[in-house]
Amino acid sequence: MFTREQIEDAVKENGYVWFEGPKDFDLNIVGVRNLMPTINKKVTNLFDDWMTVSYKAGGVWKFHCWPCTTDPGTKAVKEFSNPKGVARLVPGQYRGSHTIGLHQGKYEALRQHRPVKVFRDANKDMTFDENVIDVGIFGINIHRSNPKTESTYVENWSEGCQVFKRVKDFDLFMSICNKAKVIHGNSFSYTLLTSGDIRCN
Repeated sequence: MFTREQIEDAVKENGYVWFEGPKDFDLNIVGVRNLMPTINKKVTNLFDDWMTVSYKAGGVWKFHCWPCTTDPGTKAVKEFSNPKGVARLVPGQYRGSHTIGLHQGKYEALRQHRPVKVFRDANKDMTFDENVIDVGIFGINIHRSNPKTESTYVENWSEGCQVFKRVKDFDLFMSICNKAKVIHGNSFSYTLLTSGDIRCN
């Protein structure tokens, strides 16, 4: 778990924009990919990353930090459909990259709207490779896993998407995004950091 201050510091130290405009619900949507030394780029198939959102409401900072995955799971790594390999989002800030829309035509989520960078891994060796980068619109959405409660394993809930572990967290996230949409329009930036970017206080 992180604090808002840690996330803000890491965003700024990477040279990215931190949104703190005068209007409420100017969202900072920031994922943090877990880079614990014991993981060593192995496919964990776990929701061991974090999704955060920071914003002001009534002039007061609000902060949420929820478990998620920013990595594809075992089934996706072994059974990908793209001949270039399974996708894994490259850390960075993607301005205006997402809009509210339907994920797979089923329910509201944040859908990829502009190109992003992804690593492509095609060898199925259960270790994430970062040698090949692909740029484009690949459906790298921000969505939930199990529609009823939560999921233990990622499997193919993520084939490159950023996926919430718990539906209740995702529902709260989307309610915040919908409030932001009313004020700022249907455009959302997404920033992906790694745990190595976060300084301990």
